[in-house]
Parts: sequence; structure tokens; C-alpha cells
Amino acid sequence: MIISMDYLERARRVFEIELAEASATAARLDSQFILAVDLIRDALERRNKVVVLGVGKSGTIGEKIAATLTSTGSTAVVLNSLNALHGDLGIVADGDVVLALSYSGETQELLSVLPAVVRFGLPIIALTGDKNSTLAKAASAVLDVSVSQEACPLNLAPTSSTTSMLILGDALAMVLLESRGFRKEDFAKYHPGGSLGRSLLLRVNQIMRKIDELALISPAAPVVEAIQAMTKYRTGAAVVVNEDETLAGIFTHGDFARHFPGNPGIGSLPVGDFMTRNPITITGDRLAAEVLQVLEHHRIDDLVVLDEKRRPVGIVDSQDLTRLKIL
Repeated sequence: MIISMDYLERARRVFEIELAEASATAARLDSQFILAVDLIRDALERRNKVVVLGVGKSGTIGEKIAATLTSTGSTAVVLNSLNALHGDLGIVADGDVVLALSYSGETQELLSVLPAVVRFGLPIIALTGDKNSTLAKAASAVLDVSVSQEACPLNLAPTSSTTSMLILGDALAMVLLESRGFRKEDFAKYHPGGSLGRSLLLRVNQIMRKIDELALISPAAPVVEAIQAMTKYRTGAAVVVNEDETLAGIFTHGDFARHFPGNPGIGSLPVGDFMTRNPITITGDRLAAEVLQVLEHHRIDDLVVLDEKRRPVGIVDSQDLTRLKIL
């Protein structure tokens, strides 16, 4: 039998239910959350780690929370509850903190590990929907992820409850990130292969076009020579330099396009009459990420790199950043 339904309306209803339950979880945050953050911080400051426990859907959410914690500077590992009693407890060390996830708080596979954890004397942070459960009673801090309804129309499949667990895990990770002074540069250390990592680890002098790749020209040279130099070096800008090799200005294809309609004879005139004086510049020791910020803030495509004597030593343009997968 084919049941007629409004797919979009049903989908929006899932969003409504899960968002409402997540908001309710946020409203219940109290001193237990603060205690959980402090327990994790204490462990990390001792150079210990967070051990995440969970089974089934809660275990899957636990894996994501562990990944988020680790990628933001809070070392976390996942302990498989099924294998914990068969040797995997070896990853647990004195001084660690346990983050245990179980909506019912009575998941047998997880509870079977608790006595061993207790023997280690480790603090337990419980993410559970039942504050009176066995897990909650064994915990040092209890974070309430109870929901009034799942988004599942049968109210069976974990949906709202797992979303609340996930958001609560993210909240822990982000509060820890801020409280421990985790910076973009720290994030880049853990993500060296991504575009953000490259932009935060690389310096301008590592990505710029060097001096021998610049279209250098004097202010007295005709515009046509600037265009020819830009074509030769396949760049969107000519760097205009004074006799003492200091920067005089910059002349771009955009400058030519703006002036040509009102002055068709521009090609024979001095480039110094049409260049941008005192252009935005940067030094080679700055981070590549700063190039992105400058280009976007000033809405420009080319950035001249200067040395300490204001002599051009390179240039960075947006095409270079795209090629290097930094943009």
C-alpha cells in the first residue's frame, strides 16, 4: 500500500522536534556541566586524556565527540565497551577521566566496564537520559540528555536523544577550547593537510612570487610597457618602483580598464600617472592566513610584499592562493 505524505513537511517536523529538544537540554545546563569541564581540564593539565565509552548509537556519538575533542587539543580515545574486559582497558591510565554515554544509563555492556573503571579511581562524566540510573549513580558529574520525544514517528529510533548528546559533546569541546586558550595556530597543527592548516602554518615568503617573477617598472615608463611586463610574467599587477628600489605604487589590469575608456591613448603615458600610490602591502614573515584577511577586507587581488626598507621582494595574488588551495 502506498501512503501519501508531504515529505518536506515531515522533514521539517524532524527539525522542529530535535531543535526543541536540544534547546531544552541547553536550558537544563547547570553546575554539573561546570564540574564536567573542570574534571576534563584537570585531567588534561596532568597530560592525561578523556576515555569515551558508549555502545550502539551512543557509541557512534561518542566517537564523534572524541574526534572533536582531539582535533581541538583535548586528547580523547574511544574505549570499545565490548572489548574493554578483554585487554583494551590497557589504554586507560591513572589520572584519566571517563566520558560515558548511555541514554538509559542501564546498557549492560557499558555497566560491565564500570567496576574496572571504578577500581582505577577515575572520575566518570555521564551523558544519560536518566539521572537515577546505575550509570548516573556511579558518576562524578551527570549531564542530562533526556528528551520528551524522539523525532522518530514511532518514538523508537534514537534521534532527538542522540542529537542532544552530540550537541552537549560539542559544548564540552568548545568550552574547553576557549578555557584552555586554544588558538587557530594550534588548530592548524592538528590539521596540516587542510586549507586552514596551510594558511595558518605557511608564511607569506613561502607562497609569494619572488622578485625575479615580478613585473617591475619605473613610474616614468609608459603604460604599454607595464602591460607587456604583466603579460610576460602572467600577473595581474605591475609593481612600480622608485630609483632607490622602494615601492612607488602598483598598476593593475583593473586600473587600465578603468582609465582606458576616458583616455584611449593611455598606453603611451607614464604609468606613474595611473598607478595606485601607497597600496596595501605586507611583509614576508606574516602568516598566509593574514593575506586572506587583507585581500578580503580591502577587496583587492594583489598584495605587494616588502622588506624592512620598503623594497618589493615579492607579490601574492588571489590566483596563487587558489592554486595552493589556501583560498
